[in-house]
Parts: sequence; C-alpha cells; structure tokens
Amino acid sequence: QVQLVESGGGLVQAGGSLRLSCAASGRTSSMYSMGWFRQAPGKEREFVAVITWGGGVTSYADSVKGRFTISRDNAKNTVYLQMNSLKPEDTAVYYCGSRSGPLTTSLREYDYWGQGTQVTVSS
Repeated sequence: QVQLVESGGGLVQAGGSLRLSCAASGRTSSMYSMGWFRQAPGKEREFVAVITWGGGVTSYADSVKGRFTISRDNAKNTVYLQMNSLKPEDTAVYYCGSRSGPLTTSLREYDYWGQGTQVTVSS
C-alpha cells in the first residue's frame, strides 16, 4: 500500500500564493503518476494537475493553467503544487492521489488518496 499525507494548506488573500506538499510512503516503487484534485463544498472532486514520477510529464486543468505548477522530488517521494495568483474560486479541500498506471485526469483511476488539506482564498 501507499500512504499519502498532504500539507501546506491555509488561508490566503486573493492574488496570494501557497505551496502544497504530498509526501508518499510505503510501496512507493509502485507509483507511476500522482495527481492533485480538489473538492469545493457541494461540488464533486475535480482534477487539478498530474505528474509522472519518471519523466515528469504534466497535465493541468484549464482553470489553473499558468497559475499552478506541479513538481516532484523523487528522492523525498514528495509531490508539490505551487499555487500562484489564487482566486476565491480556488477555495477547496485539495487531495493528492497516486496510481500505478499512466497519467490520467480521471479520479476513478487513482489507487490511493491522502486525507486532504484545506485551502481558503478570501476576496
């Protein structure tokens, strides 16, 4: 199994920045890609960004392109989400997920999830 722990959430004003971290432990050798998703109150969980462990291939939701950057540190088994120019509509609980297969934006394809970290952007 893989255990994922997110951190770095908090309260920030619109236009500000936050960096989220997702630390993986356990059977990390089985991980092929890791993604960030978010869930706002009353809404379904949605894709934000994804990265492959090996080649660092990335993909982003249109709503965050140019503002968010996903990266990874293989030595630390950690994935980051740098969030700049935050907007109130970015407010959500952010989750990281891992899977042993190729890059995908579908949350149903992910094998393991963290507990989430709250991001609140005030206007």
